[in-house]
Amino acid sequence: MNSTLTREQHLELYYFMRLNRELEEQMVRLFRQNKIVGGLYPSLGQEAISVGTAYALAPGDWIAPMIRNIGALLVRGFKPRDVLTQHLARYTSPTLGKDGTSHFGDLNVRHVISPTSVLGDLIPVMAGIGMAGRYLGQKIVTMTWIGDGGASTGVFHEGLNLAAVQKAPLVLIVENNQWAYSTPAGKQSALGDLADRARAYGIKSAIVDGNDVLAVELATREAAAHARAGNGPVLIEAKTMRMRGHAQHDAAEYVPKELLETWKQRDPLDRFEKLLTGKKFWDAKIKKEIDARIAREIQADVEFAENSPFPPPESAEEGVYCEGCHTIEADWKRPKEELLPPLSSVKPEWPAALLNESHGRNGVKRSAAKTKSGKKPARERVRTKAGR
Repeated sequence: MNSTLTREQHLELYYFMRLNRELEEQMVRLFRQNKIVGGLYPSLGQEAISVGTAYALAPGDWIAPMIRNIGALLVRGFKPRDVLTQHLARYTSPTLGKDGTSHFGDLNVRHVISPTSVLGDLIPVMAGIGMAGRYLGQKIVTMTWIGDGGASTGVFHEGLNLAAVQKAPLVLIVENNQWAYSTPAGKQSALGDLADRARAYGIKSAIVDGNDVLAVELATREAAAHARAGNGPVLIEAKTMRMRGHAQHDAAEYVPKELLETWKQRDPLDRFEKLLTGKKFWDAKIKKEIDARIAREIQADVEFAENSPFPPPESAEEGVYCEGCHTIEADWKRPKEELLPPLSSVKPEWPAALLNESHGRNGVKRSAAKTKSGKKPARERVRTKAGR
C-alpha cells in the first residue's frame, strides 16, 4: 500500500494500535480478577480499523465510536486511564462512575459522541450532526461505525437513506468481522459484499482490507474528502475477523478453529511491524522504546484507576438532569443572513428537470417501462402474474 504518510506518522499508527491491544489485554486481566464492573468487548484483530479510520479525520470532525472502537478514542486524545476508570466504574472516570463500559464522549474538545448500545442508531444521529454543521457553515465530516450484524437493522437503512438524500457529510464504516454475536455474516445477509448496500441509496462505497492500517487510513481519508466537498456520504466496508467472542464472557466455541488460524496469519499488528521493518522506518531499539513507553503509560494508569475511589452514594442523584452543567452554543462559520429572507427565499416549486432526474433518465418509473417488443420487463410481468 503506497501511503503519503511520513515516517513519524507510521510510527504513530503503530503506537496507537499497540496501545489499543495492550490496554485491552490489561483489561482482560482485570476482568478475570472481577474488577471490571460492566461488559468487556475486545477488538483483538480489529485495531487497524479503529485507529486507521480515526487517524484519517481532521481534528474538528465528529466521531461516534462503538464498543470495539477504543483505538479511535485513543487517537482522539483519551488516555488509557479514561477507559480503565470507566470500566472499573470509578469516580475519576469520564462519567463519574455511572457507567461500566465505553458510553462516554466529549462534545467540547474532542468532538466525540457517546456511543449507544442500540445498534445502528448512531447513523441518523451522525447524519444529523453533519447536516447541522453544513447549516452553520462548518466544513466538517462525521463518522461512525457499525458491525455486519448491525448493518441489518432498520435504522441502518433509514439513517443511510436520510444521509444520502440530504448529502450529509457522513462516512460510515461497516466493520465486517464475520460474526453478529454467534451468527455468521452469510446467515444474516445474502450479500457477499455489504458495501453493495450503498448502491441502493446512490452513494459512493469502498471495500478495504480491515487488517491493513494504511489501506484503511487512505480509504477513509479519500472518503472524508469526498464527503467534505459536498458529494454526500460514503460507506466503507472493512473486512476483518473478530478474534475473540462477542464479549469476554463468550468463549466463541461456535467459530471454526481453522478460520481463526487463517485470520491469525493476517494479524494487523504483525503485518504492520513487518512493513515498518521493510521500509527501514525503525529498528529493534526504536520498537523497544515505543513498547516500553506503552507499558509505562498503561501501568501508571492501571494504578491510578485501581486507587481511585468509587462514586459516593450521594452522587447517584447528580447528573440525572442537566442543571446548568454545560452550555451548548452554535459555532457559526457563515453569516446568519444567508439563512434568513430574502437570501433564503426560494420559489415553492419543483422544476421538471429535478423530478425527471429523481425518477430516471426519462422521468418515468422503471416499473412502467416497456421493452422494444412492447411487453413489460420480465420482472414486472412476474410481479403482475403473482398478483402483487
